[in-house]
Amino acid sequence: MADITHAHMPHPPASAHGAGEGAGIPHPYHLVKPSPWPLLGAFAAGLFATGMVIYMHDGGWLLAALGFASVLAVMFGWWRDIIREAVREKAHTPVVKIGLRYGMALFIASEVMFFAAFFWAFYDSALYPKVFAENPQGVWPPPNITPLETFHLPLMMTLILLLSGVTVTWAHHAILEGRNSEAARALGLTVLLGVMFTFFQGWEYAHAAFGFKQGIYPSTFYMATGFHGFHVIVGTIFLAVCWFRTMKGHFTPRSHFGFEAAAWYWHFVDVVWLFLFVSIYWWGSLGATGGH
Repeated sequence: MADITHAHMPHPPASAHGAGEGAGIPHPYHLVKPSPWPLLGAFAAGLFATGMVIYMHDGGWLLAALGFASVLAVMFGWWRDIIREAVREKAHTPVVKIGLRYGMALFIASEVMFFAAFFWAFYDSALYPKVFAENPQGVWPPPNITPLETFHLPLMMTLILLLSGVTVTWAHHAILEGRNSEAARALGLTVLLGVMFTFFQGWEYAHAAFGFKQGIYPSTFYMATGFHGFHVIVGTIFLAVCWFRTMKGHFTPRSHFGFEAAAWYWHFVDVVWLFLFVSIYWWGSLGATGGH
């Protein structure tokens, strides 16, 4: 009798159910499940930072390498979970995507500030060069520096990045029109162009006539262009992940913010390089203060 009575009792309202059953007051936000990645990420970042400090004090590179590998492992696991939330769990609602867009925009804005500091250092050194024993007249570039040929390898690297901006835009339009196979081809070309840029930048560094420790010009040059090169590597990996996701059919015309974020980042990298090319490779090698 108890079983029959229980079977005919009305179910409690949705708000009375526990959160573990996926019920409750309906809302468009994503309540993330408990995750180990923030804690593991903090430990990995601390290990990497400690290892780099030890390495810079001639204490060996093993701890730094272990920390770097730990950071990569956390990034892989964390972002894999985010892809799973988006593709399988459909947790990225329109409201959630708005938050992701704002987050990516603010991240790129913070990266702009990084490069603003490097440009500031370069222009301050170029417009107000210091007078010292090897540069008694205070000219820029310093007399002991032979700048790179602006319209040789740097120009070709510029054309490679501009072409990659075209191919990533091609991929975006293909996704919007539902042509995933075409988008995958365009993304594959973009990744290839990113790898080519990194190869030629490594070639440029290997054949440069000045080293990192030879004064303010090499320091500002390698810091600005090297930090940009790091961003190219990150963006290439970002786009490579999108390439694999495109081939798996993760992106649709109405839902593809993962790709859009990568495209935003890549266009940002392109624009920064144009400023670097004009400022450091061209203007900075002319003798900005009428000297060299």
